[in-house]
Amino acid sequence: MKLTNFRILLIFSITAILIQSCSYDNEELDEEALGSESIEDATKGSNESNTTTDLIMDWNSLWVELDQHAFGMRPNATARALAYIHLAAYETAVQDMRGYRSVENRFDELQINQRERDRNISLDLALNTCYALVFDHFMNNIDPEIDAKIGQLQSEYEDELSKRLRRRDIRNSIEWGTHVAEQVIAYSQTDTEAETQILEPQPLDYEPPVGPGLWSYSAEQERGLFPYWGKVRTFIISSEETSSIPPPITYSTDPQSDYYAEMDEVYSVSTKAAEENNEDLWIAEFWSDDVEGLMVSPPGRQIAIANQLINQYNLDYDKSLAMLLKLGFSLNDAAVSSWADKYEYLVMRPSVYIQEFINPDYQTNLFKFIFWPNPTFPGYPSGHSTFASAAAGIFINEFGNDINFTDRTHEGRTEFLGDPRQFDSFSEMAEENAFSRIPLGVHIRMDCVEGYRLGYEISDAVNKFRLRN
Repeated sequence: MKLTNFRILLIFSITAILIQSCSYDNEELDEEALGSESIEDATKGSNESNTTTDLIMDWNSLWVELDQHAFGMRPNATARALAYIHLAAYETAVQDMRGYRSVENRFDELQINQRERDRNISLDLALNTCYALVFDHFMNNIDPEIDAKIGQLQSEYEDELSKRLRRRDIRNSIEWGTHVAEQVIAYSQTDTEAETQILEPQPLDYEPPVGPGLWSYSAEQERGLFPYWGKVRTFIISSEETSSIPPPITYSTDPQSDYYAEMDEVYSVSTKAAEENNEDLWIAEFWSDDVEGLMVSPPGRQIAIANQLINQYNLDYDKSLAMLLKLGFSLNDAAVSSWADKYEYLVMRPSVYIQEFINPDYQTNLFKFIFWPNPTFPGYPSGHSTFASAAAGIFINEFGNDINFTDRTHEGRTEFLGDPRQFDSFSEMAEENAFSRIPLGVHIRMDCVEGYRLGYEISDAVNKFRLRN
């Protein structure tokens, strides 16, 4: 229903633009206003200008804001949304991207009719239309005031981009962006597992097995989140194709055991961080990204970082779209693989163990932000750690590992410790993100170690996926 309403608004918008452009006789541009520049050059110019990169970054910035205020999506539906959104953007532009090729024929049931694209479209206008449609479809449960920003940004760009275009080119550009968006949306809907699970992220029919050391829930709000996500479509590498995950450390209550030692580390580090308000607490809160309405999601955080990198390295639009496509694929496949493993091994969260065997008054450093102490799913492997390295591998492939980068995602926030942090390498940044879950109090070390390994395996596979001719 939401998409249908948006299409109605889009039709009204197109009609208004066509009426506005009636001042051009015979659907032609004002040649005198253009000087010696031809009609074809005017259209082509917008395709190859830096404004395309600016448009991509503006839409990414809006997506990060939407992600912060989307409820019931993170992190799985969020990661999935990114894969399809950036697939649609890439396919909208790929015919204008020198040396790149469409990936349509590499995915069954994805059908984009290249003949729908007119030769002289405005790429910027087509991308603008495509982004508006796929954002509106894939981003759900958002406050109406925030959600309305999709239409606002679409209209602002459409008004500006249409000023120097023929009515025919306006129409063809919007139709091309609409066609690609609709085909990608239709393709996403063939993944019935994901479509079903998004409607009920905490299904009532899922009850975890009971046993010593196994994850469970103590209140309805803590029911398992996306317990069947391991069945969702992947783009490059499935959970069955990744290396066999090593079994978790054997559960034990013996104070001399390795399991107890890992739990005690969480207790010691997170308690000290809270008492001293030290750098570990800064790291824990800086990378938390757990709280809907307050922070972006863990996959969304990587888009915020990608946007900063596009700006820092002055990346061309074609390289930006290619990197974002691979990043979306990597994050999507990371969510599927890590969730398949989480619900296979059902490793408990440390606060449950610590309260029973170490300190009954213990609380995580996440507890002050939410109504329950932990994310509502099993611990092993850590999803944060998997997303961190799944993204880092893509960034390293694009920029190299050595960087001088300051992550300003939370700059200016006062509700938590979000002051910018500087990094000399992507691997350093990913490792800090991955192991930030220990001082936050929500993961033991083995969760982070395996997630960090798994994410790099996924990004390595995605980096081998050829986009070049």
